[in-house]
Amino acid sequence: MPTPTCQHCAGPLPITARADARYCSGRCRTAACRARRTIPDELTRRPRWVRHTARKVPLTVGGSVASSTDPSTWARHRDAEASSAGAGIGFVLDGDGVVCLDLDHALDTDGELLPWAQPIVDAAGATWVEVSRSGTGLHVWGRGALPHGRRITVGPGSVELYGTGRFIAVTGRTFGDTPRRLGDVQHIIDALL
Repeated sequence: MPTPTCQHCAGPLPITARADARYCSGRCRTAACRARRTIPDELTRRPRWVRHTARKVPLTVGGSVASSTDPSTWARHRDAEASSAGAGIGFVLDGDGVVCLDLDHALDTDGELLPWAQPIVDAAGATWVEVSRSGTGLHVWGRGALPHGRRITVGPGSVELYGTGRFIAVTGRTFGDTPRRLGDVQHIIDALL
């Protein structure tokens, strides 16, 4: 049986934790509650939420396997947040214009933006950016047209572009002072492709 993990930091839960525990400490519980308030309404209003395992397998709020292409397995944000299934929440991209640019290993060990990622984050402008589960990546959320996912190498880093048929593990940990709304990122998509 896999070791249960904290829904905020992804660290192991204490062995003395209750069976329905979701966080490893009061500090993580508080941080997770604050994070929920940072997710843009443009995402929380859409009924396209799932839970996920520590290995990022999508789950329904009831704990069975979900699909990023089957709306009957998705839920409202509040239901996904209330569920204790899996290790966290995720948002499903279904081609309606909400996109996510996943910058892998964009932050150094101090949480500072690496030089290869700086131009992308700067170009994103007024759109929501969150720190990924690993703590070293970023998710740039926005609006754009992206019919197929792509992985692009940018210097020593890589950017995965997603717009449909995928779910993204959402942490709610806003990067810097980015706004709590989705901006237009089509110009970045066009430049990367």
